[in-house]
Amino acid sequence: MNILDLDSSLTAQPAIAERLLDGRATRLDLLALGPQLRLWSTERTYRRFEQQLKKRPPRPAHRPELFFVGSGDYHHLTPALLSDLPEPVSLIHFDNHPDWVRLAPKRHCGSWVNRALEMPDIARIITLGPCSDDLENPQIKGGNLGALQRGHLQLFPWQHAPTQVWGRIGDGPGHEQHENLLHWRNLVDEDWPAFIDALIDDLPTGAVWITIDKDVLASEDAATNWDQGGMRLTHLLHAIRALAARTRVLGIDVCGEFAKAPHRNWLKRWEAKSDQPPPQRWSEQDLLRNAHTNEALITLFEELFP
Repeated sequence: MNILDLDSSLTAQPAIAERLLDGRATRLDLLALGPQLRLWSTERTYRRFEQQLKKRPPRPAHRPELFFVGSGDYHHLTPALLSDLPEPVSLIHFDNHPDWVRLAPKRHCGSWVNRALEMPDIARIITLGPCSDDLENPQIKGGNLGALQRGHLQLFPWQHAPTQVWGRIGDGPGHEQHENLLHWRNLVDEDWPAFIDALIDDLPTGAVWITIDKDVLASEDAATNWDQGGMRLTHLLHAIRALAARTRVLGIDVCGEFAKAPHRNWLKRWEAKSDQPPPQRWSEQDLLRNAHTNEALITLFEELFP
């Protein structure tokens, strides 16, 4: 298990500290790069991260490569983790945001899905769980509806009202278009085990990569730098267990810790202030939920992938 230490949010958590101590986890010291990578990154800094990533232990031969990454502000690092896959995969993406904005910088936590869609070994991206207002007026906000129209991207909100669009997007597994509205197949209304089974039946590949931003979870289960979704931890654990039972899981990355960000870059300060809820909404007790959720995830990973 790889701990990418970008913001000091992970190493003090008991389940992670214990595994770092006994060698079941490896820490990659990225604290010097963390502020430059957070929210968005220049291409030069991103390449420096890719070089540092090569210092991790070799990819395990018979079990998934596991990463804990820190704040969801670093979700745009996921494509670097996918760069040397041994075979094509379906990318199963748990998130409260679609991360599909085409107008953002190339290496941005809100646009990384577009970079992943360009990778030859990514057969399909399936985004599960958004509740955020990113799905309101997505064409104005730069959402990649073209990928949704082509079927290369599938999106299933946890709960969201119909989305207004212009032009013909068409129907998909997660939505139906009626005139100028996309009516979503809201997961809150689904039989979750049956939905996950049907999703797996429809995958175009036998292998998957799972990427998790814990802001997909309700506030009862996580406290992040972003607004929280509605999925419960039990749903997430069930989905991982089902995917592990019926597919080849090549890797899992987890982000969505809470970490304060004293941005030196004024643009990042402005963006964080305008896009993210105020950090003082969380108490110390709230933040303990992140450690408990990570412990549940790690315990499951160790059970499924001994």
